[in-house]
Amino acid sequence: MKIKVDFDLCESNALCEGLAPEVFELDDDDFLQLKTEETTDENVEAVRRAVAACPRAAISLED
Repeated sequence: MKIKVDFDLCESNALCEGLAPEVFELDDDDFLQLKTEETTDENVEAVRRAVAACPRAAISLED
């Protein structure tokens, strides 16, 4: 699945980074960066938790 982030909605509060640090990270300027745009069998559940936890619904998954 492809990971999508609406950067206009994103608050860069790092909840997603805490849940899936192998996928999400804040850069030196505190802006969210994707380390990868695709899920793997190993990280898909963590990414789903990050999608559910995002307070602005800025993260989504697409088939």
